[in-house]
Amino acid sequence: MSPEEILPDVLLARIRSRAAGYDTDNRFFHEDLADLVAAGYLRAFVPAGEGGFGLSLEEVALCQRRLATAAPATALAITMHLVWTGVARILVARGDTSLDFVLTEAAAGEVFAFGNSEAGNDAVLFDSGTVATPMAGGAYSFNGIKIFTSLSPAWTRLGIFGKNASGRTGAGELVHGFITRETPGYRIVDDWDTLGMRASQSHTTILEGAVVPADRIFRKLPVGPNSDPLTFAIFACFETLIASVYTGLGERALDLAVLNVKKRQSRRTGLDYSQDPDIRWRIADAAMSMDALYPHIIHVARDVDAGTDYGQQWFPKLVGLKVHATETARKVVDQAIRVSGGSSYFRGSELERLYRDVLAGMFHPSDDESAHGTVANAWLGPLPD
Repeated sequence: MSPEEILPDVLLARIRSRAAGYDTDNRFFHEDLADLVAAGYLRAFVPAGEGGFGLSLEEVALCQRRLATAAPATALAITMHLVWTGVARILVARGDTSLDFVLTEAAAGEVFAFGNSEAGNDAVLFDSGTVATPMAGGAYSFNGIKIFTSLSPAWTRLGIFGKNASGRTGAGELVHGFITRETPGYRIVDDWDTLGMRASQSHTTILEGAVVPADRIFRKLPVGPNSDPLTFAIFACFETLIASVYTGLGERALDLAVLNVKKRQSRRTGLDYSQDPDIRWRIADAAMSMDALYPHIIHVARDVDAGTDYGQQWFPKLVGLKVHATETARKVVDQAIRVSGGSSYFRGSELERLYRDVLAGMFHPSDDESAHGTVANAWLGPLPD
């Protein structure tokens, strides 16, 4: 199925019509979520035989790009559910069934969210400040603070991880598992009052002894970089789908810029601003930037789907894609505002909202500095200790 079939124009129009209100009210996108659930969108990665669309990462990336043209904050939050279902799909394709239950439960209507981010943890998936304490029978108790937990008002399954410092004979072990909405021992802090991406309602989640039973502990990994398929799958889905959201945001900004310059007229010359050579240059510059981004996402997603083996070069490719998308989107929104005039500076302008939303791109892992370090290490080797 095409993105237009899965997210038809009439659905996209409804979602776009609500985006400004969610932003103004700093409110979660309950109505968007209900529409997307009814459309089967949260089952995008679920195999067709289990009631889903059975889409590839490339196909879901195109859908996320399309959704983000209507409502970037909605698309960003939905990404977190799609990351987990996409990870499960990638693992299955590689013969790993450890997250089969994610696809089964997503097919049944469960909503998954990502509870891994921690303030100041620049090691991302390779270390954790959350304490995972082993319990009898293989369960673990988790204590820590998770930030940017998108879908906070709606998730029914939250993926978390923490460190068991005594694991692996004292070297430490990273423990991954899922809690449910009904699990005791966590609190959601109502602290999401941000510059942009407001509808995502990515509240802080405090784990205070939340227990994950043994059958929901799905991975134990060493502290530090590793080549486990789970690590690759999370990076591949997260970076590709995040890039798709910001690509859609940039695409919308370019469309708005074109519409705006065709409506504006120079009092001095009487011509539409679309005839002004400086404005034409800015529109062309934005369009060329976007044209370089579209095939980049498709190429990376297609290689993930095909199981292409780039070895350790995979991580530079993935973080490079994310930075390319978020930085390109920022540049394009900036150009769009420059050519659209002072009205775009006022609250309520869609470009004003996109300008605030696009800034969130710099905070998603990997950030600009970390990504450049990863790529430099791949090409030049690591710095000496």
